[in-house]
Amino acid sequence: MNISKNLENAARQFPDNMALMADSRSLTYRQFNTAANRIAKALQKKGVRPGDHIGLCAPNSPAWLCFYFGVLKIGAVAVTLPHAMTGAELEPVLADCEPDIIFTDKAKKEVLSALSCPGEMILETDIMFEPVPAVPGKEEVVSLDRHPDDVAAILYTGGTTGVPKGVMLTHKNIMTSAFNVSHNERSCETDRALCFLPLNHVFAQMHIMNATVFSAGGLVIQPAFNMDALLAAVEKFSVTKLYAVPTVYIRLLSLPDIKEKLGTVRYCFSAAASMAKEVVREWKARTGLDINEAYGMTESASMVSFNHYHHHVIGSVGTPAPNVEIQIRDETGRVLKSNQEGEICIAGPNIMKGYLNRPEDTETAFWGRWFRSGDIGYLDDDNYLFIVDRIKELIITGGENVSPREIEEILYTRHEIEECAVIGLPDREYGERVTAYIVFRPGQTLDPADLKAYLKTQLSSFKVPKDFISVTELPKSSTGKLLKRELKRQVLEG
Repeated sequence: MNISKNLENAARQFPDNMALMADSRSLTYRQFNTAANRIAKALQKKGVRPGDHIGLCAPNSPAWLCFYFGVLKIGAVAVTLPHAMTGAELEPVLADCEPDIIFTDKAKKEVLSALSCPGEMILETDIMFEPVPAVPGKEEVVSLDRHPDDVAAILYTGGTTGVPKGVMLTHKNIMTSAFNVSHNERSCETDRALCFLPLNHVFAQMHIMNATVFSAGGLVIQPAFNMDALLAAVEKFSVTKLYAVPTVYIRLLSLPDIKEKLGTVRYCFSAAASMAKEVVREWKARTGLDINEAYGMTESASMVSFNHYHHHVIGSVGTPAPNVEIQIRDETGRVLKSNQEGEICIAGPNIMKGYLNRPEDTETAFWGRWFRSGDIGYLDDDNYLFIVDRIKELIITGGENVSPREIEEILYTRHEIEECAVIGLPDREYGERVTAYIVFRPGQTLDPADLKAYLKTQLSSFKVPKDFISVTELPKSSTGKLLKRELKRQVLEG
């Protein structure tokens, strides 16, 4: 098994289909595969062997994908690093994974050069996209067969809680995810998927990139989110699948003619954070399209559950994906019944091999074969999964457990509110004080007393925030995920 065989299959079956599209360059599947072959040969000449760690630390581009698949073709391991990381953040990560070679751009090369990190650096400009040879097979490189449990890629996670951990994903993990996404989204070779989320992240790398290559669809690559660029790409490349995060959907809803601007889009998916029900309903009313959600994480190579075409349940993240099992357990590990809240535990061929160089962390992350997600949720009578909150984000105020998401869902029912985040702050009397930070829509505002009175009609009094604080923006990761820990840090240190 080798994930890069998906690229070879697409190049053989649909050689002239557009595979990678960007403002700077577009490649057919034949050209994509040929470029990956040339990179594979170049890496072999440099002495790269199966199992060697090869780093990628660059913005999204067609060259990034060609390098990734070139690494996999020869059985090496693609270590995908966040390009947004500073030198100080990268140094312990590089010391952990010890890449022999790093693919990067000119700006990041200067940062990396100042670090005591191993590895030769290859720039995007060093990768040449030459014409495909006239003689078929001249540039042929057949992917090296690997054991399904061999590591294919290492992705780093957990940067908001300390030094990031390297998640080792195998060829079997990634193949399982690619199949499940393609199957559940009914993907095919005529689809064109927009990808502006960073390719080092599990959602872009597995759910968008690997699944699209598996189904031989086209990838529209952008380096980052830009509203004008997104809308232009939808029109220029006839995008059929829109992948974004809640913040992006909220911003798109501010456009009066959003339905017309979406044009050829048939499928919408939201990742990184749970979507407020009111936003999903408004999107459906305005565009006629569902915002599909699934549940997944880096350790599960993305998809764990999926909300279906035929029975889309708003507020849920769907039922378990094929070959994936979900249990809800209490703090002792006891399996709970339907509609009982507890920790979401997952088993299946998509679950990681472990954390790189962290055997103790790997051991504590599992109950036997069951991975402990750290998320609280429940399964209803129809086996639909509902996420309640992160265990670490629960607020304990006056001895009562409060779910921030429950409060946020109600806040989102107010049209004046664009975004919100509820956190617990230290309080001498209550232990933690429930506090809401709110970004209002342009020209809108609310009196805190009125907002508190409104929430008291919807919630128990101990759940109603003590304070409502208006802010212009909330801290987010490069993928658009709301960083509540960072918000709390800013509040406490500011």
